[in-house]
Amino acid sequence: MKYLAGMPIEDHVGITNPILNEELQDTLLNKTAGAYFQKFIPSLIGLAFVIGTILFVFMIIVGAIQWIASGGDKAALEGARGRITNAIVGIVILFSVFAIIKIIEKFFGIDILTIDFGSLII
Repeated sequence: MKYLAGMPIEDHVGITNPILNEELQDTLLNKTAGAYFQKFIPSLIGLAFVIGTILFVFMIIVGAIQWIASGGDKAALEGARGRITNAIVGIVILFSVFAIIKIIEKFFGIDILTIDFGSLII
């Protein structure tokens, strides 16, 4: 029988990270570093898209509050308008990158998020 921290454990039980989902945990426990990064990098890029969208919503809300609070002041109104414009340009760029990635993947039949360096597949 094996012991971990003085407690008996079964052969199929291992240490798991509660932050990672089951798919990444299985990859960590049973695969190589290349297989881990092959799943980690697309997850990280997806997280970046989610964070970018949340930032867009936050910037729109802050710009709207600035617009309302400007009280007719031209400088404050221009600042709010600039913040909203920058937020819209940012989300358009974010979704354009996502659309271009998907178009290239469908057109060429490749997965851009999986990088292959011979024996090392990331």
